[in-house]
Amino acid sequence: MTTHSGDDEPAREPAEDYALAKQVLYDRLAERPRSRADLEQALAKKRVSAEVAAAVLDRFESAGLVDDAAFARSWVEGRQRGKGLATRALAMELRQKGIDDEIAREALAEIDPESERQSAHRLVQTKLRSMAGLDPQVQTRRLVGMLARKGYPPGLAFEVVRTELGAEAEPLDSM
Repeated sequence: MTTHSGDDEPAREPAEDYALAKQVLYDRLAERPRSRADLEQALAKKRVSAEVAAAVLDRFESAGLVDDAAFARSWVEGRQRGKGLATRALAMELRQKGIDDEIAREALAEIDPESERQSAHRLVQTKLRSMAGLDPQVQTRRLVGMLARKGYPPGLAFEVVRTELGAEAEPLDSM
C-alpha cells in the first residue's frame, strides 16, 4: 500500500489507483470533452497519485480520448457560437482550461474575423430589443460594455454599436 492517502483514508493499492483513475476519466469524458489539465485536476481531487495519473492520461492521450487541440477547437467553436465570445475572451478561457498557448493560438486562428464581427452585430441587435426608450448615450455605454466583457476590442465595439444604433434610428420608409 504505497499510494497516496488522505488523512482518514486507507492507502490504495496501485491497481486500485489505476482502476479509479480510469473510471474518473471515463466518467468525466462521458459528460463532454475535457482538457488534460482539467482531467489532471479531477484525478488530484480523487487523490490518485501523480505517477498513476500521468500514466493513465498518457494512455488515454495515445488512444485519442484526450486531445487538447481537438478540445480547444471544439471549445472555441461552441463558445463563439453559443455565447458570442471574441478571440480575446476565448484565449483567456483556454488559458484557464490549461491549454498550451501554441495550441490555443492554432484554435483561435480558425476564427474568421468577419464571423466575429457578425457575432458582435447579433449580440447588439439582441440587446437593443430590451433597451427601447433609453437615452442613446446610455445604450452606447451599455452595449460597448457588454461587447468588452465578451472580449471585443474597443474600436470594433464602438463601430458595431454606432452602426446598429444608426440602423435603429433610420425610418422604415427609407429602406
